[in-house]
Amino acid sequence: MEQSSPATVASPHKEPSGSRTGWWRDAVIYQIYPRSFADADGNGIGDLEGVRQHLDHLERLGVDAIWLSPFYRSPQADAGYDVADYRDVDPLFGTLDDFDRMLREAHERALRVIVDLVPNHTSSAHEWFKLATLAAPGSPERDRYLFRDGRGEHGELPPNNWKSVFGGPAWTRIEDGTENPQWYLHLFDAGQPDLNWRNPEVVAEFHDVLRFWLKRGVDGFRVDVAHGLIKQADLPDLVGHEGPARADELGPMWDQDDVHEIYRGWNRVLHEFGDDKILVAEAWVANSERRSLYVRHDEMQQAFNFGYMQAGWDAAAMRAEIDESLASNALVDATTTWVLSNHDVVRHTSRFGLSDPTRWTHGIGPDEEQPDLELGLRRGRAATLFMLGLPGSAYIYEGEELGLPEHTTLPAEVRQDPTFFRTGGEQTGRDGCRVPLPWDSTKPAFGFSPTGASWLPQPAIFGELAPDRQDGVPGSTLELYRSALVARRELDLGGGSLTWRQSPEGVLDFDNGEVRVVLNTTEEPAAVGEASVIVESVPGAYADGTLAPNAAVWLR
Repeated sequence: MEQSSPATVASPHKEPSGSRTGWWRDAVIYQIYPRSFADADGNGIGDLEGVRQHLDHLERLGVDAIWLSPFYRSPQADAGYDVADYRDVDPLFGTLDDFDRMLREAHERALRVIVDLVPNHTSSAHEWFKLATLAAPGSPERDRYLFRDGRGEHGELPPNNWKSVFGGPAWTRIEDGTENPQWYLHLFDAGQPDLNWRNPEVVAEFHDVLRFWLKRGVDGFRVDVAHGLIKQADLPDLVGHEGPARADELGPMWDQDDVHEIYRGWNRVLHEFGDDKILVAEAWVANSERRSLYVRHDEMQQAFNFGYMQAGWDAAAMRAEIDESLASNALVDATTTWVLSNHDVVRHTSRFGLSDPTRWTHGIGPDEEQPDLELGLRRGRAATLFMLGLPGSAYIYEGEELGLPEHTTLPAEVRQDPTFFRTGGEQTGRDGCRVPLPWDSTKPAFGFSPTGASWLPQPAIFGELAPDRQDGVPGSTLELYRSALVARRELDLGGGSLTWRQSPEGVLDFDNGEVRVVLNTTEEPAAVGEASVIVESVPGAYADGTLAPNAAVWLR
């Protein structure tokens, strides 16, 4: 195996140092999935008061901001991503007063707060949609959504062949008592009708929603399905495959160029409240070049790098995505936003414990291959340390600082993800990464709820990984995250630049300022030369100039 050399390889892919500034360019942001974070009232579902009670944990962790998944009024057909009222808190999570108190106390701890916004669709329980079902075809009420006549002699066939991302058809026919009822589009669940973003009334409504939360003091918005708001006007058939509409393809329902005008308008709204508010794109697009279009100077500030997340435990794929992303974003003077896990994907500690750690899987069930927990955690810690050494911003998903694995043995009868039901169980779904967090191994539900209630059951290993078992313990995953985040800020790695070093196959090695970041994805030790250790992914990972297998280190 070729050994690492101290000689550097000049990289054309450096983070930009142009005129654009902002706290988000190098921020580390922590995602809170409210129903699974902490339950204060004992009903088994996390709430805003639970978030407030654990702000000290986040402050000590060392993150810069938090992002809260939806807490709005909702029938919860898709865990709150089916919004019935964008200007109120669902009683499951508390009240607007609870939100304001949580927001105020987060700001007192220098934690910024980003809230989720779901603009592609509303809930079918939204007042607009209820009015639309009562109105006539062609009415202003129906024009807020995508209603169409069906095909066939009596309109009995869907308007086109699109499939739902969650499985099954993307069209549902309403029952309005007429001879030929219309169909409405829902790229997700039937309870999530897509809005018509070519309608100025829809545009104006969301400008008002943005202002509502900005006036309360939020620091920005994570935009759900940011690439899906505009569809080709004629809604043509999808050509090329018969399965669900894939969100990472340029098709008639995804990543249309006209979507960018929407975000230019949103950018102008945010600037009414200063120059430090942000928009974050959840944009599953074809490549880094298409992704960079969302972070041009007059649109959004961040876009999740899903290409990097999907690269898996593969050094060559990771490097390729890093290079492509830095190059594309440099052209628009934007930094890159790195991420490994979130509420929609299998936790990376479990993905990396599979026999093929590059495989992208939509959930892991009890009858599927079970990850190697020890190996997955070791690789997961290394991947995180490497990611946090990259220039740009980064996201952490709740519980990953504890090393939580996916819950892979949930029985069918407790599952709640609509993906599981709409595919007849063919896709396991996302419940496994959404299991409520442990806080105290000695308490009911491991401290998640004072009553021991939990909307999804927790695996026994969560007790072993609760913060009370890791706090102050050298080498624990929690202490690794804390030390890495402190060092990242002190060394300004997020604001730095990347220069690759020569390295053997399976090893990634770069300089970021005065810090050298090395990742060994192989099963053999890698000689990297003598240096002093700043942070290592596991105790003893680096010794005598050698980096252990499946490990990472920051060197000086």
